[in-house]
Amino acid sequence: MFKKILVPVDGSEGSWRALEHAVVLGEKFESTIIVANVIQPYNNAALLAIPLEMAQEKMASYPHAVEYSLEVGHPSERIIALAKKIECDAIVLGSRGLSGIAEFFLGSVSSKVAQYASVPVLIVK
Repeated sequence: MFKKILVPVDGSEGSWRALEHAVVLGEKFESTIIVANVIQPYNNAALLAIPLEMAQEKMASYPHAVEYSLEVGHPSERIIALAKKIECDAIVLGSRGLSGIAEFFLGSVSSKVAQYASVPVLIVK
């Protein structure tokens, strides 16, 4: 059912919880997990891709295939584009917890991905 699961990570607690949930799903369905880190071009500090290194450590004991991808651009747009490109079956991502006026004006990455992705999206709080 879920042969390829895309998990965007940004180093936040929410993204690590999402990765944990993806591992549980992945173990059940023997899925390939694709861990992606999306950096925005104007954020030079993010170029270090620390979240991908941390994800590699966390995924060391995962018994199935794991792939890693570093993407540059707007997070929700890159996540949706990558999901289509790799033909994933699901996206598991953390919620940033934006609420009220901030979410109304900015929108959160998780809500945009859930709205526009063509595959099931699991948002982990």
